[in-house]
Amino acid sequence: MKIFISFVSLMGLLLVVLPGPLYKYGVVDLGTAFAGFSLAMLAGGAALIMLLLQALFKRHTLSFRTTVITMLLASSSILIPLTMLHKAKSVPPIHDISTDLTNPPKFVAIIPLRADAPNPATYSGTESAAQQRIAYPDLSTLSYPQSKSTLLTACEQTASNLGWELVVIDADTGIVEATDTTPWFGFQDDVVIRITDAGSKRLVDIRSKSRIGGSDLGKNAERIRRFIKELDKVLES
Repeated sequence: MKIFISFVSLMGLLLVVLPGPLYKYGVVDLGTAFAGFSLAMLAGGAALIMLLLQALFKRHTLSFRTTVITMLLASSSILIPLTMLHKAKSVPPIHDISTDLTNPPKFVAIIPLRADAPNPATYSGTESAAQQRIAYPDLSTLSYPQSKSTLLTACEQTASNLGWELVVIDADTGIVEATDTTPWFGFQDDVVIRITDAGSKRLVDIRSKSRIGGSDLGKNAERIRRFIKELDKVLES
């Protein structure tokens, strides 16, 4: 009984951990990967119930070490999917985030790379912008005193520091395009950075868009915030 409960709890955790890599390397489709989370929660719940029954009716068969490990595995298989579900409900179901909602930077060089992507390269539109204004009011156009060439170099370095794959760096237009691949599921999200002159200052806008999925779980907004933070560090160094 003790071994079986431990096995069920371990299976629950594996059903949480493995769907990402299995999808990333093309073993399963996205629907199957996400179905693993539901099965993981069932397995984790079943393991905890069986552990409770064992504690009530066969307490003498319990060992402290095995009980703790089983509870950790089972709880993780429940809490991780629940955390993701809570995150999905706490952010709007959008996947195209930009610091400029009136004239978002456009993808050019990346368009061929998104040829088979369910989400088109064109901006998602006014409805997405309206939801972004409410959810991420802090994201807006940035202003810097540095020259365009300095900012372009800094943006290139920042993208490299963050592990993005650079697609194009256009000094004439002040455009940087790159792709960021998430480590767990291997989702590819595209980023375009635009630097424009505005008198004595330069305006920097960043747009990040997922290739797949209706909701990005807030990932694109987080990516833009990370870029801004890292860019400031690069400029200060």
